[in-house]
Amino acid sequence: MLLSYLLVFLLAAIPLFELIAVIPLAVIGGLSPFPTALLAFLGNALTVVLLIAFVDQVKLWMRRRKQKRMQSVPQEEGQATESSSEEMEESKKGKRARALFDKYGLPGLTIIGPFLVGSHISALMGMSFGSKRKLVTTWMMTSLVFWTVVTAVASNYGVTYFMPNVEESGFLIRLFNA
Repeated sequence: MLLSYLLVFLLAAIPLFELIAVIPLAVIGGLSPFPTALLAFLGNALTVVLLIAFVDQVKLWMRRRKQKRMQSVPQEEGQATESSSEEMEESKKGKRARALFDKYGLPGLTIIGPFLVGSHISALMGMSFGSKRKLVTTWMMTSLVFWTVVTAVASNYGVTYFMPNVEESGFLIRLFNA
């Protein structure tokens, strides 16, 4: 059972997964909602805070990675070989984050962003758009607490309503007890 909760912590810490997805899966898997929510929050919050703390290094790494990709693509005649990061095409999630920031500001990006683009991208974009570290950290932690509570409560009531015997037969319990 301890391995199941460790898996929740690790999955929530990975930027590809979000606590919004990890909590319901863990509750469906038979884990208790409160420790699941707490561990998912801690895992996600840890990596978001680290991202905010090291945002300059992350942006430099992303810029170099994108430049390497651009250089590996054969250049057409007349096309510039070097382009600045501002001229490079933004990703779909980046455009969505920019639209949220332009419309609702930092609070809107950090509250709505984890649901639409992910918490890590929301934090990175908040910092990229010129917000202060302390402000981004405060709003991101507020947002993560909000989404953790909403997801845990919805998962608990949804699972107990639709799948009343899941705690005895959840797939995560069976997986690690076998």
